[in-house]
Amino acid sequence: MPQGSPRGTYLEVSESLRKKIREGEITEALPSQSALVSEYGVSRSTIERALAVLKTDGVIESVQGAGWFVAGTGDRRPLVERATDLLRGEGTKVGDRFPTEKELCEGFGASRTAVRSAIAQMEGQGLIGKGAGRGREILTLPTGRETQTA
Repeated sequence: MPQGSPRGTYLEVSESLRKKIREGEITEALPSQSALVSEYGVSRSTIERALAVLKTDGVIESVQGAGWFVAGTGDRRPLVERATDLLRGEGTKVGDRFPTEKELCEGFGASRTAVRSAIAQMEGQGLIGKGAGRGREILTLPTGRETQTA
């Protein structure tokens, strides 16, 4: 992205993202802000301004702890609820391995910070815990009340 645009670099970024959404290159979750900074070669504040323009126009929406999404798409529940749903999967049993932070980040398109927060909440609820080695394992299966946060 050129830095000296008379139109404003953030507007160029927002128009580029708007085009990607319109043409179906981005269909649900937007890349992380860090990825957008790298992709467009601009500062984080420029990306934040571009995202703010798209949010104001109703093109995208933010979900705390989950990122930015094309408006009207995807699962907007808190990450801890979506991660707890993994324990409700068919064939899941106590003692099974729980996905790694990296696997959860990739699977949910969430930041490592958001994933760590969800894991901490699940550990606090007694759903998962340290397993053999460095991983985590399922300690108990959810009954329905465990995803409520204080």
